[in-house]
Amino acid sequence: MPTESGSCATARQAKQKRKSHSLSIRRTNSSEQERSGLQREMLEGQDSKLPSSVRNTLLELFGQIEREFENLYIENLELRREIDTLNERLAAEGQTIDGAELSKGQLKTKASHSTSQLSQKLKTTYKASTSKRSNSFPGKSGGPRNFSVGSWEIWGGDSWIVSSFKTTTSRAICQLVKEYIGHRDGIWDVSVTKTQPIVLGTASADHTALLWSIETGKCLVKYVGHAGSVNSIKFHPTEQVALTASGDQTAHIWRYMVQLPTPQPTTDCNQMSGEDEVEFSDKDEPDGDGDGCGDCPTIRTSLTSLKSHQGVVIAADWLVGGKQAVTASWDRTANLYDVETSELVHSLTGHDQELTHCCTHPTQRLVVTSSRDTTFRLWDFRDPSIHSVNVFQGHTDTVTSAVFTVGDNVVSGSDDRTVKVWDLKNMRSPIATIRTDSAVNRINVCVGQRIIALPHDNRQVRLFDMSGVRLARLPRSNRQGHRRMVCCSAWSEDHPLCNLFTCGFDRQAIGWNINIPALLQEK
Repeated sequence: MPTESGSCATARQAKQKRKSHSLSIRRTNSSEQERSGLQREMLEGQDSKLPSSVRNTLLELFGQIEREFENLYIENLELRREIDTLNERLAAEGQTIDGAELSKGQLKTKASHSTSQLSQKLKTTYKASTSKRSNSFPGKSGGPRNFSVGSWEIWGGDSWIVSSFKTTTSRAICQLVKEYIGHRDGIWDVSVTKTQPIVLGTASADHTALLWSIETGKCLVKYVGHAGSVNSIKFHPTEQVALTASGDQTAHIWRYMVQLPTPQPTTDCNQMSGEDEVEFSDKDEPDGDGDGCGDCPTIRTSLTSLKSHQGVVIAADWLVGGKQAVTASWDRTANLYDVETSELVHSLTGHDQELTHCCTHPTQRLVVTSSRDTTFRLWDFRDPSIHSVNVFQGHTDTVTSAVFTVGDNVVSGSDDRTVKVWDLKNMRSPIATIRTDSAVNRINVCVGQRIIALPHDNRQVRLFDMSGVRLARLPRSNRQGHRRMVCCSAWSEDHPLCNLFTCGFDRQAIGWNINIPALLQEK
């Protein structure tokens, strides 16, 4: 009996020792063997239903993960140290060069040249570092699992470097030119005329549609014929006629006549103070009575009212030629109308939930409709005797818009935070997928340059090419850029001042100048 009691006491002491050790264990600079032994003791002292072989395997895998992060941390420290060294060298070169005194102009030129060399050196160093860190990550079976640490945000140093380069590039290539302020509520849609004079149109939840001078930012015409939110605006391809869709369950066709004011010198909106990505409060919202919209001509009646829907009309567009128009509604249908007679030609049924958008092909009798049922549908009216429909199922949430682009391609955006490029000849899978960090609203494609503008719920606007490569993000700084959800984007490729327009729920539209050749060269 004394022998058994002694053995029990010894075992109890050993167990307590392991337990106390597991509670007080700390990370040290001990060897790998010592650390592995300590971790095994920790696992042995803990209650677990896992077999010991599985636990040992997990322990080895976690050890490999820890070593990977240690290597990354060391490389990050070395990179920061090299940056400090390069900065010190640059400062030394700016003070004395060849022992001679230089004028301010010479110093400025030398500093600019050195800064350019430093930027190139930092880019080269970062690319080498991140490419070296795109290592194989050990999987459960011991095989490689690729990941790129360069895209992680946990390492502040090198992530900051990439962010600074990207911001500089975006500011140089994507510049805010003009703000169009005058609506009293959020702006749902923005569009640019296809005929002279070139004007900007906006559709707002304040029950109005406004036409603007792109150069001066002055409101030219106000349409007040709707009794509900104006959800979209599209211009006739050849005449000074607009088509608007509304929450009052109708779409209106109305004629406008505008006279452009004399352009005034514009101030550079990019000379702003403050840090990038500044949060805004409600008091920073633009005033609803901005830029003299109260004294502009007002149109109160429409030429034609399209009234066949039983729910909110969320979007409308002209078919090629402008003799027919299509509307999309929350009543789950899209309607095709004859413009001259206002008669319903076809009712396009098949969607299971509310429609969110509709778009027509610029040269063919094709219509694409988007819906909350996670699909978009292609309607073909090229053959008068056959009206075919194709269903695209590639998203997991509401399809907020689908638009035609060059050739037989369609680009769709969704609340599932993806944008997909489709070939109409192959509906089974997209030819490109863009993944974002926020829901995507009404997109638009620069057809000539194949650039997609993505407006986001998180106030950002990003530019991608058709293959899914990110080109730029429109700059946001203190009191510049959108302050609420961005609802829509629209390209005007040939306009010399602004070739991209965006609008949002901060009650303003913004005109941007995108240096497309430089943007594509940066790619």
